[in-house]
Amino acid sequence: MPFTLPELPYPTDALEPYIDKMTMEIHHGKHHAAYVTNLNKATENTEWASKSIEEILKTVSKLAPAVRNNGGGHYNHSLFWKLMKKGGGGQPAGALADAINRDFTSFDKFKEQFSNAGITRFGSGWAWLIKQDGKLAVASTPNQDNPMMDVAETKGSPILGLDVWEHAYYLKYQNRRPEYVAAFWNVVNWDEVSRLYLASR
Repeated sequence: MPFTLPELPYPTDALEPYIDKMTMEIHHGKHHAAYVTNLNKATENTEWASKSIEEILKTVSKLAPAVRNNGGGHYNHSLFWKLMKKGGGGQPAGALADAINRDFTSFDKFKEQFSNAGITRFGSGWAWLIKQDGKLAVASTPNQDNPMMDVAETKGSPILGLDVWEHAYYLKYQNRRPEYVAAFWNVVNWDEVSRLYLASR
């Protein structure tokens, strides 16, 4: 099959106490695995089976809803796992820190705007930090959409994403999404976010 489930870059309990082991096991091993299985089914025997996930998402408006939903789910989660690490958190440094201060006036202002995008996303979806034409912006998408898709309201290259589907936090936080969003800042892998910032347009 062309699309495969990536391994987590850390043990399932590595993000404790902020994201619990059981949530990580189910989120990665069940939810993400299902997106991969269903994406392979949806693209089987089509020209899209040999395309990269990025190519698919950039023209997803032409494709069936199953490709949009499962392709987005696969891409978003593959990115999400790398954006967190044990002992993460704090603040970014270097060019990314400078860009955040330039485009949001301060890290705290950025953090507030990004957190609000996750907390106020109605139903299931994602909060994003994106790079568009050299500038940073915060965006939010429904379901498994992302700013790379041609259907996105706000387009750009995702460099930080937060999953606010209930399956990402409900076992530990129940309906307290703001607590989950606040906990996320303790595991952000700023090295990876910085790498994506420098690599994107």
